Amino acid sequence: MRLNLRTLPKLRDGLSYVYVEKCQVEQDMLSVAIEDDENSDHVPAASLGVLMLGPGTSITHAAIKNLADSGCLVMWTGEDMVRFYAMGIGETRKGNHLELQARLWAEAATHAQVVERMYRMRFGRRLAPDLTIEQIRGMEGARVRDAYAEASRNFGVPWSGRNYDRGNWQGGDTVNRALSAANACLYSVCHTAIVSGGYTPGLGFVHTGKALSFVYDIGDLYKTETTIPVAFEIAKRDPSQLESVVRKRCREKFYEVRLLDRVLRDIDRLFDLGQDVPLPEFDVDADPARPTPYWNPPAAEGVDDGRDDT
Repeated sequence: MRLNLRTLPKLRDGLSYVYVEKCQVEQDMLSVAIEDDENSDHVPAASLGVLMLGPGTSITHAAIKNLADSGCLVMWTGEDMVRFYAMGIGETRKGNHLELQARLWAEAATHAQVVERMYRMRFGRRLAPDLTIEQIRGMEGARVRDAYAEASRNFGVPWSGRNYDRGNWQGGDTVNRALSAANACLYSVCHTAIVSGGYTPGLGFVHTGKALSFVYDIGDLYKTETTIPVAFEIAKRDPSQLESVVRKRCREKFYEVRLLDRVLRDIDRLFDLGQDVPLPEFDVDADPARPTPYWNPPAAEGVDDGRDDT
């Protein structure tokens, strides 16, 4: 295992991601040392957006604290990131964005508005106002199929559909394995942005019922621009270390399109529905351990709330 720090793009001047496996991660001053039997590499904690720990990895308490203090999200994943097991905490400790997301999710009208905006973002144009969600989903399915077909033609890679067996990873064809590996990278970066912005990955609008539903929602905004062309590009080359090559090319692609810089701005656009976002009374991130104020229900009109205003 050898890391070349010059291959790690810095997103928003200091955010990138690294996947490691079969190694030990320890604190070393303001960096984390990633060591195996042959090499020892040092990565500045503040330069990382997400550190993905694959099988055979152990990490010290001090390293976790250093990464958390630096705003780096730590994720425990399966081999080649094809499974997600657990995660640490993101950069911000504020709760106002989470409260806004929950309100928009819980109200049927605003939930539908967010869904419509998500599909509009994917198409890059306004949609007819009389279209139903089911009709829009059908159009989206056709758009994605066209994106696969176009990538197949552009790169000369045969395409017979999105088919893979999660229980038999190596049994899938090259392009489907490349797509899965690329999407895992995309979801990890989106996951990082979501939790760093103070949102929750579990309250999805298009996808529902899973702890990463909102991650899938946001990741789907960028697939046709990023992971689909990357997967077909790498599948044409058919390298022996497919997943590793895909990860490196995804880092380059995400840097090219300034992905991490766009995710939170796009979420702001999705959620800009005239909702008030109450701000904390103090800087929560400056003192995360400080107790927060109590919630008080608004006083009903004409009801004595027991306060003496004289």
